[in-house]
Amino acid sequence: MTSTFSYLPPCNAAVVSSSSLRYYLKPKFPALSSPSTVPFRSKTAISCSPSAHADASVQTDFCFLKKREFVFSAALPFLLILHESVEGFRAGAAELDRSEDERIREEVRKVVTKGRAPGLLRLVFHDAGTFEMNDNSGGMNGSIIHELNRPENKGLKKSVKILEEAKSKLDLIRPVSWADLIAVAGAEAVSICGGPIIAVELGRLDLGKPDPEGKLPEESLDAVGLKQIFSKKGFATRELVALSGAHTIGGKGFGSPIVFDNAYFKILLEKPWSSKGGMSSMIGLPSDRALADDDECLRWIKEYANNQTVFFEDFQNAYIKLVNSGAKWKS
Repeated sequence: MTSTFSYLPPCNAAVVSSSSLRYYLKPKFPALSSPSTVPFRSKTAISCSPSAHADASVQTDFCFLKKREFVFSAALPFLLILHESVEGFRAGAAELDRSEDERIREEVRKVVTKGRAPGLLRLVFHDAGTFEMNDNSGGMNGSIIHELNRPENKGLKKSVKILEEAKSKLDLIRPVSWADLIAVAGAEAVSICGGPIIAVELGRLDLGKPDPEGKLPEESLDAVGLKQIFSKKGFATRELVALSGAHTIGGKGFGSPIVFDNAYFKILLEKPWSSKGGMSSMIGLPSDRALADDDECLRWIKEYANNQTVFFEDFQNAYIKLVNSGAKWKS
């Protein structure tokens, strides 16, 4: 058996004190590649006599350490088998989760097109946008399915119907929550239009009932009101401006309705609605225009207008934070 000690004084050495002997008895566990050959529960004799000259306390300590060495060596092979079994189970479960996640994304991609992208992205904002930090209510919980008749959600029934096609197929194998499905659909909508690829974590639970009314930001709010509302939802001004960039798609006058880029911010700087008459006065919502008149928001509008890469990175991070807001997760 491989010794567990770095050094032992010879048995015929002069009498040593307890403290001196303990100094040399430093445990040194055997390498995992050389497990003990002692059978489990073997009654192999264990010598507990380091030296005829050692006092009783030294003999007791030595005997204890030798017994501990024996027990550890005998149990080591079984501990290794148990460790490998647990690690194998974990690896298998992780692989199953990855394949399940990819299956959900594949079914969503089948129904997401550039023309459908704006509506699906709006569906995300209207589901997750009800979150309130003070009581941890609302958020990404699939409640939008029960809120489609509200005035602010007009037009979203079509987007839900699109996702029902994917959900019906997925549920035949393994049920998927509306919250997960909507979060993934929004991310796919962004990427299919040329925006950043967003990795969405899955495992959300559906609320099963509507959220309280009046939780979404109103389109008529000025910049101060928007910042206050978003602050209550846990978002800083920078995140507010980045998420507002989602209006770059959808036909609100900020460039191509099916291209996700930084045109939204470039047009905000131009303020075309300032011109009297014409279609330019119809560009954007009042809340969009309000951002360009606020110094704090203007800082990030200029940043994103000049650097699309920064906008994509910030939007990606803010989107993940949005779809995780208020979410209840599977245990």
